[in-house]
Amino acid sequence: MIVKEEKIKRKERKRERMLEVAAELFSKRNYHEVMMDDVAHLTDVAKGTVYNYFSSKEELYFTIMSSKLENLNSSLKNKIASEISIIDSLHTYVIHLYMFMMKYRNFFLMYQKEYMNAQNEFCDELRSMSDELKSILSNVIYKGKRENQFRDVDESFAVKLVLGSIFGAVQRGVENKYTGEKLIEEREKLFDFVLHGLYSGFNNNKVRPLKNKTIVLTRTIEQSKESAAIFSELGADVIVFPTLEIVPPNNWDKFDELILSSQRIDFIVFTSAHAVTMFLKRCNDLDKLVDFKKLNVVAVGNKTKSICEENNIKVDIVPKKFSGEGVVEELSKSDLKDKLVFIPRSAIGREDLPKGLEELGAKIITVPVYNVSLPSKESVQKNIEQLSSRKPDVFIFTSPSTFENFLLIMNINNPVSYFKNFDVAAIGPTTKSAIENNKVKVSIMPDEFTIKGLANKMTEFYNNTDK
Repeated sequence: MIVKEEKIKRKERKRERMLEVAAELFSKRNYHEVMMDDVAHLTDVAKGTVYNYFSSKEELYFTIMSSKLENLNSSLKNKIASEISIIDSLHTYVIHLYMFMMKYRNFFLMYQKEYMNAQNEFCDELRSMSDELKSILSNVIYKGKRENQFRDVDESFAVKLVLGSIFGAVQRGVENKYTGEKLIEEREKLFDFVLHGLYSGFNNNKVRPLKNKTIVLTRTIEQSKESAAIFSELGADVIVFPTLEIVPPNNWDKFDELILSSQRIDFIVFTSAHAVTMFLKRCNDLDKLVDFKKLNVVAVGNKTKSICEENNIKVDIVPKKFSGEGVVEELSKSDLKDKLVFIPRSAIGREDLPKGLEELGAKIITVPVYNVSLPSKESVQKNIEQLSSRKPDVFIFTSPSTFENFLLIMNINNPVSYFKNFDVAAIGPTTKSAIENNKVKVSIMPDEFTIKGLANKMTEFYNNTDK
């Protein structure tokens, strides 16, 4: 059995060697000038041996081209599918295609001069693969236009220009034999050139103001992708580090009793998107429809408002300040005396909101609709490894729990020492206080307590410093 496996491996190595030799010959000569005798001679085998692997020169050529194109298209689609923003998708396409062609330089030279050779009977199949390569880019540009990230350009024309830029850069790299740091520098210059041509918000050097910044984002897994996209579109390299897991409360008794009763609710305050999602899920489990038209709905934050509207919940009030203080301030404009205010929220929700509303004369019912749990270390092991292998510039904490759980997951006993060489960002004053209670300095906090507000503040912070 072992002997048979070794024989198979030897045959495969010999076949790969023939493909390498043939690729070099095809890259340097015209198709008709390459002979199977040349392949045999340079591979140190008999001509008949080459024919044992490839029935003709056409098959040999086609195998080189089709295998590389198929590999390229497949890897591009897989990488782009995992990206979190359209800017990242474009970055992946440009960088991966450039690096692929630089790695397989003989294939690149073949691709440039031979794939449209109509005299070859396999030209249509290779052309189809080449069209797929263009289609992948066309889809990225189309999506970018729909999201208003890219200019309203003709996609076919843009694809030709982008591919022309990439292949021109590869040609330059091949001629100058770029490797190492020079290769990395060149590919980033190439992407900046392509992005500036497509990006709809281009403004001198401010297209990607957080370029070269590495951000550690601590949120729940569900929130991370959308939040990370905001920073990625600004050029940042984002390390997603989940520190929270949203789970149901220990029991639903109090919630069920209120929802199934005929008790009148005057106001319902959703303090987070999670509260909306878990509220609706439990109502669905109970087969109970809530008539939101008969009560006033308060949504804290634009994200919470969006989740409400997506679920056909009309929102009456969005406080200017996205905090408990902001809710109290906004509702102080209403007569709350003897009004029932229902607050479905986290099991660890703060008491300043219900206390503030009680002082306005309201009757308050707070009920946990979700709990915040610490993710297992096994579930975040890859994130820990990613963090260990890169050097962050800034850590983002979006709640006291994200900070406290990060310390637990990373076994940090001395937060001051751990964070002394990093900038720390807090989404709002409550989170800022929790961090500073551990003697850790918070460098960035937005005026608007949202991820977008934080992204804007971070851009401002780094533009106004030498960092």
